[in-house]
Amino acid sequence: MSICGNPIQTDSWRNSTRIRPHKTDKIDSLVIADFIRYGDFSKTELASEEILELRNLSRFRFSLVSSIGDLKRQTICVLDKIFPEYESVFSDVFGKTSREILTLFNSPADFEDIPPDKLKLLLDRVTMKKFARKKLEELSFKAKNSFGITFGIQSLALQLQLLIAQISFIEEQISQLDTKIADLLKRLNSPITTIPGVGTVLGATILSEIGDITRFATPAKLVAFAGIDSKLDQSGTSQDSVGKMTKRGSPYLRTALFRAALVASNIDPVFKAFYQKKRSEGKHHLTCIGAVARKLCYTVHAILSKNSPYKILP
Repeated sequence: MSICGNPIQTDSWRNSTRIRPHKTDKIDSLVIADFIRYGDFSKTELASEEILELRNLSRFRFSLVSSIGDLKRQTICVLDKIFPEYESVFSDVFGKTSREILTLFNSPADFEDIPPDKLKLLLDRVTMKKFARKKLEELSFKAKNSFGITFGIQSLALQLQLLIAQISFIEEQISQLDTKIADLLKRLNSPITTIPGVGTVLGATILSEIGDITRFATPAKLVAFAGIDSKLDQSGTSQDSVGKMTKRGSPYLRTALFRAALVASNIDPVFKAFYQKKRSEGKHHLTCIGAVARKLCYTVHAILSKNSPYKILP
C-alpha cells in the first residue's frame, strides 16, 4: 500500500502556483488535487508494522532524552540559586551519589547539621560509602559559607527535589524503551549494528527512519533524505564557495548518523583515516564529521541493500 504527496513537494507546488499567501483547508485541497493532476510527484511507501513500531519507540525515546536535558538545565539553575557551591564538589552533578544526596538534602541548611538517621539512609542507598561520606563533609563545610539566596528557599528546595525525581523516573522509562527497542531490532535481524559507531539505539533509529532501502535507488538519494547533502547557492556570477547542508528530510536520521559518525571517526580505521584526511585539508571539525556522516550513509545503503554485515577492507 502506498500514498502520494510528500509535504515538501506539495508546499513547493503551492508556492509556485499561488502568489497570495492564503491557506485554508479548501485551498489546501485544491492545491493537492492540482499537484496530483499536473505535478511530478513521488510515492511514499508505508512502512511495515515492525518498522513503524520501531520508529514510534525511537522517536519517543528521542523526546524523552531531550526532556531530561531540559530538566537537568532547570536543576542546575535552581542549584545556582540556593547552593552555587554544590557543583564544585562533584564532577558530575547527576552522577548516582550526587543524585542520591540531592534526593535527601535540598538546601545548604540540610548539610550543616546532618541527622544520623538521614546519614544512615543515604549510605544504605549508595555503593561508594566512603566517597559519599567524604562528599558530605565537603558539602557541609561549603554550606556554612554559602552565598546562595535564603529568601523563598523552601519553594526552590521542593523544585529541586521534584526535578531530581522526574529525571530518575524518565530514565527508568528510557530503560524500558531500550529493552523493547532491542527486542524489535533483534527480530528484524538486520546487519545495521555491524557498522562502526552504530549501536542498538542508533541502529534502530537509522533502520526505522529509512524503512525499505529499495526506496532509495542510489546512496546519494539516501544522503538527500537524511538532509546531509550540500546545497548550491548561485546567482549570476556569484556562487557560495562553501556548500551548506540542506538539513531537509528526517532530522532523526540525520542526528543518528552524526552521532554514529562521531564514534566511527575514532574507532574505525577507515572512517578515522577519512576524518583525518579532511582535517589535514584545513576543514573544521564539524565539517569533517559531516563528511564522515555522508560516507557512513553510503555504507548504510550498501549494507542494507546487500543485507550483509560490515567488513573492514584489508
